[in-house]
Amino acid sequence: MELLVVLLVIVGVLVALSVSSRRTRARALEARQAELEPVKKLAFEDITTLGTELQSLDQELAGAPLDTGARADYQRALDAYEAAKTAGDRITEPDHIRHVTEILEDGRYAIACVRARVAGEPLPTRRPPCFFDPRHGVSVTDVEYAPPGGAPRQVPACALDAERVHAGAEPDMRQVMVGPHRMPYWQAGPAYAPYAAGYFGGFMPMNMLFAGMLIGGMGGLGMGFGEGGEGGDAGGDAGGDLGGGFDGGGFGGDFGGDFGGFDF
Repeated sequence: MELLVVLLVIVGVLVALSVSSRRTRARALEARQAELEPVKKLAFEDITTLGTELQSLDQELAGAPLDTGARADYQRALDAYEAAKTAGDRITEPDHIRHVTEILEDGRYAIACVRARVAGEPLPTRRPPCFFDPRHGVSVTDVEYAPPGGAPRQVPACALDAERVHAGAEPDMRQVMVGPHRMPYWQAGPAYAPYAAGYFGGFMPMNMLFAGMLIGGMGGLGMGFGEGGEGGDAGGDAGGDLGGGFDGGGFGGDFGGDFGGFDF
């Protein structure tokens, strides 16, 4: 009898633990999904923007003769758009978003190549997207930028944002909602790290990129240009190993050694 009671107690404990474990996993899954949804929405907005850019490009090229290279780059851009849509529909975890933004980065570079070929200009240097908003396309230069309360850093910028920064105006930054607040995507928390990694990770070692992104206070990616503190110290250590990680317009040294808060 005593043995039966002991067995019943053991069974009851095991059942309780199993139920508790399932509930814990379910809550964790719900939390991950809730964290994923706004970043997934951001990626789909970027896909839509690429589609709009392709429509504009089609209108620009109407009636214009395209050589073999221009046709190939145009097809590459179209293929990137279709691939991004397919990848977007399959997003079920954060790292899938990185794949989407990798495709989008390649598609926008292909568009830049088409425009250069049609204009009879040299192909653009393969550079990272505009830091302030990757939808702006391939960056054309690096600018020194210091957000409120942060240290100045060299960041890649499109022509318009570079002009704004040089004029002392605020660049056109990609804003996202975090609770009731709007903030730049790089300050919105580690859930946005895969989104940024897809755009910028091809230009520097990924382990260092994530080390910089995921360390930092205020719930940011650790890309948030903080001065001092844990994020800043880690940024210096990680960034110092990456000088020369990107070859283009002097960007390698700055992006590797001096970017600090973003810590590439």
